[in-house]
Order: sequence, then C-alpha cells, then structure tokens
Amino acid sequence: MADGTLKVGTITNSAGSGNIAIGSGVTVNVNRPAFEAYLSANQGISDSVLTKVQHDTEVFDTDDCYDNTTNYRFTPTEPGKYYVYVVHSVSAANATEMVTTYNYIRKNGSTYKFNILGMNGNYGTVFDVVVTATVDMNGTTDYLEAATYADVSANTPTVQGSANKRSYFGAYKLGA
Repeated sequence: MADGTLKVGTITNSAGSGNIAIGSGVTVNVNRPAFEAYLSANQGISDSVLTKVQHDTEVFDTDDCYDNTTNYRFTPTEPGKYYVYVVHSVSAANATEMVTTYNYIRKNGSTYKFNILGMNGNYGTVFDVVVTATVDMNGTTDYLEAATYADVSANTPTVQGSANKRSYFGAYKLGA
C-alpha cells in the first residue's frame, strides 16, 4: 500500500462475516470522476445547424474534468464506462414553428448517440429532449460534449438556460 491504494479480494470483520464500519474522515471513491453542469442563460442557435451547447455553470465536478469556460467538454482522467446524460430544453419563437429537434452526445468530436423529437403537427413552443448513453472512455484523451440541432420553420431556435437548470449535461463513472 505504498501509494495509498489498498486492493483486496474480500474484507470481513474480526468474526469472519458481517458489516465493516468505515471510520470518519475516510472517503470511498466510487462513481468518480463525475460532473454536472447547466446552461445559465439562453443560447441562441442557428436553424438546422448542429451546435455545441455551452453548459457554463457546474453543479459539481469531483475531479476537475469538465471545462465550463472554453471547450465545454468532459475529459475524465480514469478509464472505464461512464453513464452520460444530456437534457436540452429547445424552443421556437412561436408555437407552430418547431419542426424537429435533436439532442446529441458526442465523443471525440463525433456523434456517439442522439435522440430526436419530431413534432408531426403537434406544435408547441418548448420541447425537452433527453439522450443518455453508457460510453467507454480511455481516461486520457477521450472527451464528451453535448450538442443540439433544431429545425424551425421561421425565426431562430433557442436552447433554454437559467438558474433552474433547464438544460444540463452530466456524467459519472460506473462502478468503483
């Protein structure tokens, strides 16, 4: 245990079974690195153009792996599988203008997974689109970004942002 890491196959109490008490000041590091960030103000986007959403306010960032000022990307420092979620609240200026909106998880600059919401004549002004995925990350160069695409019949679409976290992006490592 020279580097501060203890790895064992089985831990039992002094009787050979039962619960182990973890003392105060001990941290169990599971599901890390992890982060969640949200868009603090509305972000106007161009019609029918895939656009990275600038989630600029961190709710938490356990290992300082999310860049909320420049690239708006998550670059975890631990290899493994990560659960990733993105919710974007996308709006049109008027209820009859939204045609389609997509929500994307992008890995290393390419589409990893997306979800689509087509209006099919069921008009509205604001639509929340959710996409989730489990993504393998190498812990060094792999990064994740969130993007959206909206097709409107008139005016300009907007990704809704506010202090109540209408559009957000997060991820956490699965397992220990």
